[in-house]
Amino acid sequence: MEEFDLIVIGSGQGGGPLASAFANGGHRVALVERKHVGGTCVNEGCTPTKTMVASARAAWMAGRASEYGVLGGRPRVEMRRVRERKRAIVDQFREGGERRLRRAGVMIVEGEGRFTGSRTVRVTSASRARTLRAPLVVINAGLRPRVPALSGLESIAWLDSTSIMELDVVPRHLLVLGGGYVGVEFAQMFRRFGSHVTMVQRGEQLLPREDRDIADAVAEILLEDGLDIRVGAELEAVERSARRGGGIRAMLRSGDDTETIEASHLLIATGRVPNTEGLGLAEAGVEMDADGFIRVDDRLATTAEGTYAMGDIKGAPAFTHISYDDFRILRANLLENDSGVSRSSADRIVPYTMFMDPQLGRVGITEEEARAAGTAVRVARMPMSHVARALEVDEPRGVMKVVVDAGSDRMLGAAILGIEGGELASMIQVAMLGDLPYTALRDGIFAHPLLAESFNNLFTALDRDSPRERG
Repeated sequence: MEEFDLIVIGSGQGGGPLASAFANGGHRVALVERKHVGGTCVNEGCTPTKTMVASARAAWMAGRASEYGVLGGRPRVEMRRVRERKRAIVDQFREGGERRLRRAGVMIVEGEGRFTGSRTVRVTSASRARTLRAPLVVINAGLRPRVPALSGLESIAWLDSTSIMELDVVPRHLLVLGGGYVGVEFAQMFRRFGSHVTMVQRGEQLLPREDRDIADAVAEILLEDGLDIRVGAELEAVERSARRGGGIRAMLRSGDDTETIEASHLLIATGRVPNTEGLGLAEAGVEMDADGFIRVDDRLATTAEGTYAMGDIKGAPAFTHISYDDFRILRANLLENDSGVSRSSADRIVPYTMFMDPQLGRVGITEEEARAAGTAVRVARMPMSHVARALEVDEPRGVMKVVVDAGSDRMLGAAILGIEGGELASMIQVAMLGDLPYTALRDGIFAHPLLAESFNNLFTALDRDSPRERG
């Protein structure tokens, strides 16, 4: 039995910093990691995908060069070089994170961690097994891609959000199952690399968590980019194609109609599930919900004494920046709580950005959520084609939308689909953090011709079009 002050299971964007913080404070810390330091974000999520999105945008802009008066040849994408660039950046981030952990004095224990009792973890690797114990244990084991129950899937070679980034060729025809954030990002990316792309979404709109008007605007952009989008459709079965060159034959149903699609590659993008089934949580007294996510309170405590969970494994919202905020909560409450005042996850404003092009930046609640809660709201809308800077750089696609409380004039949420939409949504978030009314942005002086000055026009239009609209 090896004794520690803290055991962290998983080295994601919350687990690593927490381990370092405790170690820097003079505590003995074990960080259990079965694969790579850095978690999903560094290794399979944010870092590699956004690196490849940048390559796809470069290819797209090269193809548009003549629109700016710049003449050149047709761009050619070399996927091996795209992959090499992605791998180099991932390695840089991962190795830097591991160096920082070791420099702080964290003991990195490689292998599969499993609870054998309260605050006791057995770690098994190919070479050895060891048992660790500590008064504090934090679970940061993350999520993995969901594999749907699809007839014939076991008979074909298919891709998930990790394996698709290891392709060394541009797919001739990529079939994407799933119209959520991951599916949209990869679908547009590979269309820009040169693939024919077909998206299949079971629901009646892409991005089911977004307002319908925003989801429709996203679909319009993807259609302009040449994607084939099938909503309200279901993939019933897949099999190997009998055509020369191989590939995949997919049977698609939409209402009473059926169709067969021949594709070279299939990407499964139907969500993610928690890595909880192998952790022995019952042995530790840690309860899960019906979907396998760990139950926590607003201070991230599980149902077991001295045991906490952070990051994606405790359920939505599953974002890197939320994982990092979880770290700050635990650091404040478990390491720095001299004042007796605890920090919690209650009432935090949640932002996120989908890195399609143009970006969809989101913060707070949607219009549909506000109205479902019975809140009287006013809604400011303006197309990006009314933004001077967007026109000057020939990026006029998208729409700005901000939900305003009709009584207090405070901003409740925003969806900015447009060039640098994530940065513009962050401006709304800063105003929300300061509890500012929308009029602060309506009347603010912003440098011309930045994108920020679009808020002047957006909120002036709100007053003009619906000065006292309620609903």
